Amino acid sequence: MIKVYDCDVGCPVQNTLQFISGKWKTVILYHIFENEVLRFSELQTKLPYVSKRMLARQLAELENDGIIDKHIYPVIPVKTEYRMTIFGKTFLPVVRAMEQWGNDYISDKDRLSE
Repeated sequence: MIKVYDCDVGCPVQNTLQFISGKWKTVILYHIFENEVLRFSELQTKLPYVSKRMLARQLAELENDGIIDKHIYPVIPVKTEYRMTIFGKTFLPVVRAMEQWGNDYISDKDRLSE
């Protein structure tokens, strides 16, 4: 279920951040966009500097906000997969813009240090 937040009139950035704020949420989204479906253990491998507890918390928040879907397979050991929801896919342009800015920053930083 998608939550509707009250935010300051005229502040669309605040409205966006209410869904993806959190230190690792956009990084998690980036990796899911790149791979379409990821298991919890695969996300842990891609984010080795994020604690298991923090990763689980950020994933739960993304799921609660309707951005990602969690599927638990009834096997032992438990297999859990994450993928984007239709609503979550609307964040692709935001994540791609952040990716482009990050790439540009690295290029500019390298060029400026020459």
